[in-house]
Amino acid sequence: MADRLNGYRILILESREEAQFSKLLAEQGADVVQCPMFTIADAIDPAPVEAWIRGAIKHPLDDLVLMTGEGLRRLCKAARRMNAESDFIAALGKPSKFARGPKPGRALREIGLEPQMTTEKPTSEGVIEMLARIDLKGHRIGVQLYPDKDHSALLRAIAAQGATAISVTPYVYDARAAESHIVTAIEEMAAGRIDTIALTNLGQVRRLFDVAQAKGCEARLREGLGKTLIASIGPAVSNELALHGLSAAIYPPNDAFFMRPLIAAMAAELARKGARGTPK
Repeated sequence: MADRLNGYRILILESREEAQFSKLLAEQGADVVQCPMFTIADAIDPAPVEAWIRGAIKHPLDDLVLMTGEGLRRLCKAARRMNAESDFIAALGKPSKFARGPKPGRALREIGLEPQMTTEKPTSEGVIEMLARIDLKGHRIGVQLYPDKDHSALLRAIAAQGATAISVTPYVYDARAAESHIVTAIEEMAAGRIDTIALTNLGQVRRLFDVAQAKGCEARLREGLGKTLIASIGPAVSNELALHGLSAAIYPPNDAFFMRPLIAAMAAELARKGARGTPK
């Protein structure tokens, strides 16, 4: 039903898919408040990424683990700069492909490929559980990682199965994002002017607290989050919130970790709560 978020102010912390998320929220009548958190940039040193791509083309992998859709897109972009995109995509068609949640699957479909398996839980632990069900002994496994995360548990799990992990991290987070926008968003929540903050990746939670601590306004952030309904898209975000002593009031039903179910859950909870923005 259209306009079911009419009158509500929804704060989203800009990330890779904020444009799509913002559009979906606006279609439901929400007043979307966007806050840039950080930017994503290609790896500072392109040489290891290019070497990984050349290796995947010359010696096709047995398996490929994709942790993010952004990672695959960045790899294809790098291959394009090398004039090797078609060879790279052809090479990726050979290994079995394992996706951490739906986003890598979408990125694969953009280049005409499909994942053989997708984690039930879009977390590193979910990937480890998925791979544990497969005989990987002697396999060469390409592992696309993402920044600001300790991936040692995943790499150890692969090694324990007798496989060789060949990892690549094709992008970085730019910490020079406009911190003033984050502070403004914190103040908006603390002033009670935001109905819901919608969190779609764990990096957003980390960035919020990193900036709040650096700017001396963590207490203000916690005050604001106490006044604002927190919506989490899935377990990775919820686990990160728990590390800060917080929990989400809104969560997609039936473990449907997608934007539309999250929006539906927000609409239902806001209507039930009769939050600040409830239309008269």
